[in-house]
Amino acid sequence: MSVLDQIYLRAKENPRKVAFPEALNEKMMQAAYETGKEGYIIPVLVGNGNDIREAARERGYDEGVFTIVDITEEEYKKTLIDKYVALPQTILKEKALNRRMQNPLYYAMVMQAVDEADVTFAGIDNTTGDVLLAGQMIIGLKEGISTVSSIGLCDIPGFQGSEGSLLAIGDSAVCTNPDANQLADIAISACDTVKALLEWEPRCAMVSYSTLGSGQGELIDKVVEAVKLANEKRPDLAIDGEFQFDAAISPAVAEKKVNRESQVAGKANVVIWPDLNVGNVGVKLIQQFGHADAYGPMLQGFNKVVCDCSRGAPVSEIKGNIVISAVRAAGSN
Repeated sequence: MSVLDQIYLRAKENPRKVAFPEALNEKMMQAAYETGKEGYIIPVLVGNGNDIREAARERGYDEGVFTIVDITEEEYKKTLIDKYVALPQTILKEKALNRRMQNPLYYAMVMQAVDEADVTFAGIDNTTGDVLLAGQMIIGLKEGISTVSSIGLCDIPGFQGSEGSLLAIGDSAVCTNPDANQLADIAISACDTVKALLEWEPRCAMVSYSTLGSGQGELIDKVVEAVKLANEKRPDLAIDGEFQFDAAISPAVAEKKVNRESQVAGKANVVIWPDLNVGNVGVKLIQQFGHADAYGPMLQGFNKVVCDCSRGAPVSEIKGNIVISAVRAAGSN
């Protein structure tokens, strides 16, 4: 059974409420309908109720599969606002929130913030910047985390790592040139993400062109400091480095290069790149030469699961990311 098959099975065992603020988008509605009908999620369509129902009928969908939330319905909106402003550390108050909630993206995230939905799923009609801004404003970041980042999951044929052919990598999509503190946040978030999604005990390697002082320079210093900060923030997690990539994932190489005890060296299941240059090139090398299937990127760092999918993604890919997001949400509870 493939990793995606396992994730789909877990989703069906515990379907989560996924809010779709881009409900009228044809691809998004189709993906929401199919994942809902197949029993993986409970799809919640957020927008103008009449327009959503009309579009669903025109496209031949059984309306009973959906929960439709009409943003023009004032009573429910007032209930959401009251619940939201009563939460600790909320940024927006009633009037400002009321204005923002005319936008289905913000409305869906308010629902999620007050536990009326488990995931907000967007990204086709909204830009990545739109989703990140709304997420930071409404959902907020996890305690101790100040950086939104991403992680991907690679299934690499022929690779025999500590989790078989699977390797989690990040950040390959969001944080361009993280400083040491941001890099520590990325590592911590990545550990929490793989634990929720895959039920792994994370072993996280922070990589560079040096293994434990074999090289020198400010690029290495940043990674060394990030490891120190990550361990101070979350001593419960196995985060180690700085390692070269081969020392992180190969027991034979780690035996030669790492001359101290490490829970991570040679058996990392999570690899953290030092910056987006390395991350973007790295994931493409893994895909092109390793012929890997890459799932993601998955946003991380928020208090709850927010998903920003690719605008050009086909329905099949959108469905996979919906299911992955739902399982992450279930694993975080």
